[in-house]
Amino acid sequence: MHSELDSYDRRILALLQEDASLSSAQIAEQVGLSQSPCWRRIQRMKEEGIIRGQVTLLDRKKIGLNTQIFAEIKLNAHGRSNFTEFTEAIRGFPEVLECYVLMGAVDFLLRIVTADIEAYERFFFEKLSMVPGIQEVNSIVALSEIKSTTSLPVLR
Repeated sequence: MHSELDSYDRRILALLQEDASLSSAQIAEQVGLSQSPCWRRIQRMKEEGIIRGQVTLLDRKKIGLNTQIFAEIKLNAHGRSNFTEFTEAIRGFPEVLECYVLMGAVDFLLRIVTADIEAYERFFFEKLSMVPGIQEVNSIVALSEIKSTTSLPVLR
């Protein structure tokens, strides 16, 4: 169980979401704490799993991943009984950045990135369509990105 987040914790989290390379001294200065209590708060939030990790975010287009596809997946009855097999297969595809279980007309929503449409076509035929239990895939190509963030709204 984790403790309740106070305004200092929330400000610390907001700063870390914007720039995880900030030192605890820099964060402490911006939130109005001394360095040691600020560091302890950060450590506590890591131990509690509130802070899951620190990563470097890349610009996908600058590294040649120009195409983003959302794929709606519907499983057949056999596929639904092998949910674990399906999810493990999806976890093994580096092209799939996100996978969500849905309620409604489709079972899963995937966010996939590839270099181009031809690369997605290869991924689709050589990997995705080979996963057992898939009944239907509806692929939606994103034309442009209006908003993309990894920051959660922690400040109230």
